[in-house]
Amino acid sequence: MKTIQELFEIAWQATQIGATTLKKSQPGSVQHKGDRDLVTDIDLGIQRDVDAYLARCTPDIALLAEESEDQPDINAAEWLWVLDPIDGTSNFVHGLPLCAVSLALLRGGETVVAVTNAPLLGRTYHAAKDSGAFLDGQRITASDTDSLSGSIVSLGDYAVGHEAAAQNLQRLALTGELVPRVERIRMIGAASLDLAFVAEGALDACVMMSNKPWDTAAGTLIAREAGAQLFDAQGNPHTHRSASTVAAAPGVANQLRTVIRNTEIPSAAYAGATA
Repeated sequence: MKTIQELFEIAWQATQIGATTLKKSQPGSVQHKGDRDLVTDIDLGIQRDVDAYLARCTPDIALLAEESEDQPDINAAEWLWVLDPIDGTSNFVHGLPLCAVSLALLRGGETVVAVTNAPLLGRTYHAAKDSGAFLDGQRITASDTDSLSGSIVSLGDYAVGHEAAAQNLQRLALTGELVPRVERIRMIGAASLDLAFVAEGALDACVMMSNKPWDTAAGTLIAREAGAQLFDAQGNPHTHRSASTVAAAPGVANQLRTVIRNTEIPSAAYAGATA
């Protein structure tokens, strides 16, 4: 088996391959995967090229990728690559530079190597377990703020598709609770960058009430290695099994946990929203 350093170098090169394509491309074919959920020919091309590179370099490690029909079981694999070929596809389609190629390597369900390459921003974030987090080779740390009132907090996208109204009840309640308590709220539209911005202290926290492994596998390690606290909407430690993701500077983590818990919506309200 290759060393972690060798695997990191493979991950770095893989995201460079994707980032080169992303930087020079404009979306051609745009398809709808679901309600307001897009995939482009560039997503598919990056995934194909990264998959081919990883298969050559690490033939014994499977790939879990957003646009694949055949997705390996994240809970069963000892080693697993997890890829989002373009995190923030809607941003990319509309010409917003808030998008990235995000790649993580998991061992036993735990991320050990992570690279998030945002070529339209000229920024590459990376981390390896127990080795710190870095932006363009310079070590980064989460912010030292200790007050929500002085914090910029980003929220993940609101839900779309089936049962979106019910799923958005807590999101809307949380927005309402945060508005009078924080300095500003932002919506980035790319989970990997939400987490990277928390890691470098540009954001003091981010809250995503739903996510998939490819959204957060890389970013959670980068944020954690930068000193941020990671937990889910119920306040439990974050794992790859978590249905939601919160990353926060240590000084505001407990305050944010309390606000999120106070916005939990009774199941009867969800039923009413879907009736």
